[in-house]
Amino acid sequence: MAIDELLDEHEQGERVRRWLRSNAPGLIGGVLLGLAAIGGWHWWQGRQQQAAMAVNARYAQAVAAFSAGRLPADQGRAELAAIAKGNPTLGALAALELAHAQVAAGKRDDAIATLRGLHDLDPALRALVRERLARLLVDAGKGREALAQLAQQDDAGAWAVRGDAYLALGQREQAREAYRKALGKLDVGDPQYRLVEFKLIDAGGQPPHAGEQS
Repeated sequence: MAIDELLDEHEQGERVRRWLRSNAPGLIGGVLLGLAAIGGWHWWQGRQQQAAMAVNARYAQAVAAFSAGRLPADQGRAELAAIAKGNPTLGALAALELAHAQVAAGKRDDAIATLRGLHDLDPALRALVRERLARLLVDAGKGREALAQLAQQDDAGAWAVRGDAYLALGQREQAREAYRKALGKLDVGDPQYRLVEFKLIDAGGQPPHAGEQS
């Protein structure tokens, strides 16, 4: 190897060493920052998992208590708020369970208040909550409020409850039309079909397939 080539390699090595000495603090700091970021991410993930597990456990305990008839003195406001803070969907599901338990305990008005307190619901739950609230309102003699709850819904359950509300209000023709629309959205083999069919007959209507039977 030529002398000039050795000198070039030596000079290059010296340049690298000088660069490392000059930039070592920044390199070390960058590595440390990267390690800290990775460690922080794992810590945050761990905390998130712990929080999710805690909310799930609290939800399960609350539902078990409601099912056993142990209803909160504050109508569940504190417990539902705590669950919803960690997981809004679980909070809504817990409220539905509480309302069911309140109805079973003969506290219909408390159940209405529980469901009225639900806001910003997941679209998948909104229809279910409104339908259950509407049923309770019909039972409480508040048919018009029940109809208002269902104004944006077009499913079979909503039409069936509309029929109940109209019937409670003495509007039998509107009730029959609502029941017919509900039947039109149900399969004949659906267990709910027979129930709605009986309601239509009770309202003075004729089931759509009655004339086809031999």
